[in-house]
Amino acid sequence: MRGLGCGSPSICGKGEGAFDPFPFVLLTTAVSLEAIFLTLMVLVSQNREAKLEEQRADLDLQIDLLAEYEVTRLLCLVSAIAKKLEVDETEDEDMKELLKAVRPRDLLNELETLEARKAVP
Repeated sequence: MRGLGCGSPSICGKGEGAFDPFPFVLLTTAVSLEAIFLTLMVLVSQNREAKLEEQRADLDLQIDLLAEYEVTRLLCLVSAIAKKLEVDETEDEDMKELLKAVRPRDLLNELETLEARKAVP
């Protein structure tokens, strides 16, 4: 505390004439307030980071859904080309499942249902 002007005995001196006598109540209060404001700033920045992370997750989901749609369309085109060229295309259950149209709303509803099931104990 000497850096704040405690060079004179009238400010930091001992006894009753001191500015902040021994239990240092004023100093404790100042340090406590500083800790409170620092904590508030950290919590606000964490909240901001959490919102940004949620936006990034939503964007990732949208990109993944778009990629799934594009891959499904490509599989449909390749299947149509194979039929046109009379290439023997083995019809298996996996290919039939992959050729189904992707509906993002249905997928999102299914994800929400799964999340709700996980939340219920």
